[in-house]
Amino acid sequence: MSRAATARVYAQDTPFAREVRTGLAQEQKSIPCTWLYDRRGSELFEEITQLREYYPTRSELALLRDHLSNFGRDFGKHACVLEIGAGASRKTRLLLAALRAPYAYLSVDISEEFLYEALQELQSEFPEVRCTPLFLDFTEPSALSKIGQRLPAEGPRLGFFPGSTIGNLDPEEAGRLLSRLGSVLEEEGALMIGVDSTCDPKVLLPAYDDARGVTAAFNLNLLVRVNRELDGDFRLENFRHEARFDAEHSRVEMHLVSLLPQRVSVLGRTYLFEAGESIHTENSHKFSRAQFLQIAAKAGWSEGAIWTHPDSGFEVHVLRRLRAHPPLPIKRN
Repeated sequence: MSRAATARVYAQDTPFAREVRTGLAQEQKSIPCTWLYDRRGSELFEEITQLREYYPTRSELALLRDHLSNFGRDFGKHACVLEIGAGASRKTRLLLAALRAPYAYLSVDISEEFLYEALQELQSEFPEVRCTPLFLDFTEPSALSKIGQRLPAEGPRLGFFPGSTIGNLDPEEAGRLLSRLGSVLEEEGALMIGVDSTCDPKVLLPAYDDARGVTAAFNLNLLVRVNRELDGDFRLENFRHEARFDAEHSRVEMHLVSLLPQRVSVLGRTYLFEAGESIHTENSHKFSRAQFLQIAAKAGWSEGAIWTHPDSGFEVHVLRRLRAHPPLPIKRN
């Protein structure tokens, strides 16, 4: 068997391949947003966070700069910080600098090369902190148990989940993730999490479809990845990026819309597209404060503090773990 053929056989059995095959066979074609974040996708997303239209990052950074010093003073010494969906770790620097002698930092992300480089820079800035990368999809039911095995036993545990990434999950999925995080962070643990409640389409749609086209490039890069890793033949010029606001579900959706009838091959399988048919690539749910606190309470968390940006309404919640609380059951698809 040739090297190319061997690589193709291997690619057929990866989680990426399985989810692409399954998603493209659905009536509403879809690919989970997890796969947007290869190295190039991660770089493009970091560029998105600095755009004028993209308010969540600058809102959250402002809140962290205003409140972290008081939080760090009150939180216990020698904290072990767990960050999921870490990315470039820009906000992590603010958190570690505010904490009193943090002991360890466990950084979890699916983009291995991008995370490794970011963690090297962070380690050089905080040489006294034990920095550890963990490359996995934190939304997988088994992921949190693997994370728990890597967390040191010493020091109070603090979960850090910035960027309103929780919005990529629907309310039920968000509750299950928060429940599993609680079992890892334990009874005395805390969780700091960014939540976006903005529901104005005039604000939301430009944030997910910027004038410079960076978000479009980020979304279309998913097809580049399918072509590279799964022997696909998507022609990028035959698709366009589209952001939609679904008021019923209070979420922004990202789609890749086919501009014409076409056939596309992935790992030897053919998929048909009609003109106007789309691949649904991401949801970003916008949770109201009351809705999010209800989800958190069901998952075993109580409100500790809420920091709210005066202009955007973006919030950072500091949650405290309730007394021993059984995790929510894992839903099997």
